[in-house]
Amino acid sequence: MKSKRIKLQVNVPKSHVDKVRLALGNAGAGKIGEYTHCAFVSSGTGYFCGSQNSNPAIGSKGVLESVEEFKLEMVLNSEDLHHVLQALKSSHPYEEIPLELYSLLDPLEWAD
Repeated sequence: MKSKRIKLQVNVPKSHVDKVRLALGNAGAGKIGEYTHCAFVSSGTGYFCGSQNSNPAIGSKGVLESVEEFKLEMVLNSEDLHHVLQALKSSHPYEEIPLELYSLLDPLEWAD
């Protein structure tokens, strides 16, 4: 059975973008044809307010914070998902990682 393609989007603070991007690539994310470690990174601002039970990596509990973050986007094969998510958890500094996963259609299957 052909593996499914998945797109991973994750918000990463500026200080950890390269670390996370490299860890995900080393775990199998970012493979496109004959290329590896392919990624798209765009900048923005993340906002959050941690509860009194939180342990924020940046900022303080109970305070509305804003952080310069980057959205890191990479594609991966479904069989690599477990390893990619393990790499994400070990390289990302946040207690709660803001991530999204999307199942992708193969555009070549729709070209005819």
